[in-house]
Amino acid sequence: MLIIGEKINSTRKSIDRAVRAKDVEVIQEEAKKQIEAGAHMLDVNCGTLDAQDEPATMEWLVRTVQEAAGVPLCIDSPNHKALAAGLSVHRGKAMINSISGETERFANVLPLVKQYGASVVALCMDDRGIPASMGQALEVGTKLVNRLLDAGVPVEDIYFDPLVRSVATNPETVLETLQLMEEMSARFSGLHFVSGLSNVSFGLPERRHLNRAYVVLSMASGLDAVIVDPLDSTLMALAYATEALLNKDRFCMQYIRSYQQGKLKG
Repeated sequence: MLIIGEKINSTRKSIDRAVRAKDVEVIQEEAKKQIEAGAHMLDVNCGTLDAQDEPATMEWLVRTVQEAAGVPLCIDSPNHKALAAGLSVHRGKAMINSISGETERFANVLPLVKQYGASVVALCMDDRGIPASMGQALEVGTKLVNRLLDAGVPVEDIYFDPLVRSVATNPETVLETLQLMEEMSARFSGLHFVSGLSNVSFGLPERRHLNRAYVVLSMASGLDAVIVDPLDSTLMALAYATEALLNKDRFCMQYIRSYQQGKLKG
């Protein structure tokens, strides 16, 4: 399971203040804590800034985080100019968050994926928005992945996001998301699956329980990357345990290492 730390995001007030003040210490401390907790990659987002200021700030943010963390980053913005700025200074193989089937977004982001050899989060949506049904989602997802493959993007660099919605208002969303991942996996061998957790529990109390359960269920249907708070020790422990139970951690070696490192206390 690829753990992508979500906490360096300017929608969080403390990060927004730190980004605007160019507070290196706060940003780097947040990065280090996520790596120590088990993150393999860090998402970086400064999208609360004005569009004209975001590219230069993203460049600063990427440099600042990589100086402290030394891991690849998931560069997160709907602004292709900000993505380009971050990619231009990134060390190693980055992930772009994200591309979709939307005409303008696809046209703006695809050249960056190819120029920098980045992996990419592929959102299951097009110019019509998020699909309203399982059948439409399969159609949109299949078309999007095929377009990326036809453009020369290796399947192993594509991280398909099925865009789960809130179970509070869409009771069938999780079951449909699991089915979508299974169908897409059957169509595209080697395709990765990624998900954020904020949507599935939106509007409900004690959201962490729903988020954790969603990760476990989704891993059984193919989820192999997640954008998450790695400081949630219970969620991390469940992820290690689920990998062992699904035979993705042969002889439970990662689970045992995690125990030895004190990461199963959740």
